[in-house]
Amino acid sequence: MLPSITFIFINQLYGTVFIPEAVYRELTDPNFPVAGATEVQTFDWIQTRAVSDRILVEALSNELDIGEAEAIALAVEIQADQVLIDERRGRLVANRLNLRYTGILGILVEAKSKGLITEVRPLLDALMNEAGFWVAEPLYNSVLRLVNEIDLA
Repeated sequence: MLPSITFIFINQLYGTVFIPEAVYRELTDPNFPVAGATEVQTFDWIQTRAVSDRILVEALSNELDIGEAEAIALAVEIQADQVLIDERRGRLVANRLNLRYTGILGILVEAKSKGLITEVRPLLDALMNEAGFWVAEPLYNSVLRLVNEIDLA
């Protein structure tokens, strides 16, 4: 249930979302089931796109996995408003290419600020406990502080 909720926030916040073929393959690989597999195959507002600039993908693949490389290359190619990326290395590359980026935690913060959810903590806890999303304790506390959900006792 959690990934669907997160995907709905993405749709409400950003509308149509484009993902590169490599990300689609990663999410739908039957040998490695992950959260989001059903959503990318069924939600019509998630559209898979081929990346034309294979030279950029190849160059980025020296630093990133293929999904991140294609996501950043696609963002450059279509002049995306923002790229969704959670990995630190991917964020560094996106920043170097002057791309705006956010991650799942940023989406939760924005969803609360826009009134789409009333609390971040239960969703953040579910991401960690049910979806295997890793968040360091200082970042966890920082996010909760940002959305006024942490006790400062």
